[in-house]
Amino acid sequence: QVHLVESGGGLVQAGDSLRLSCAASGGTFSSYGMGWFRQAPGKEREFVAGLSRTGGNTYYADSVKGRFTISRDNAKNTVYLQMNSLKPEDTAVYQCAVRRYVSNSYDYTWQYDSWGPGTQVTVSS
Repeated sequence: QVHLVESGGGLVQAGDSLRLSCAASGGTFSSYGMGWFRQAPGKEREFVAGLSRTGGNTYYADSVKGRFTISRDNAKNTVYLQMNSLKPEDTAVYQCAVRRYVSNSYDYTWQYDSWGPGTQVTVSS
């Protein structure tokens, strides 16, 4: 079973950047695609970005496309989310997860398990 822990969140101003990390332990990290999700207060969890086992294929929600970049380093068992040009609407708890089940899209929440506890990102205007 893969255990995930996120880090790198914080309080920033609009326009700033943050880099989130998701460190994995146990299991076979490189065998699975990975995803980043976020949940704002009073809202449902939403897909942010995902990538394939090798990192060769990446997918983004329209709301973050062109601003966020997902990547992974399988040698370090870590997946990253580089977030640029942050907006107040990006404020949320960000979680990473293992894409355990495969479908024709990366953004279905049911595909993922081994969720990390999350890291808070707050963007002030």
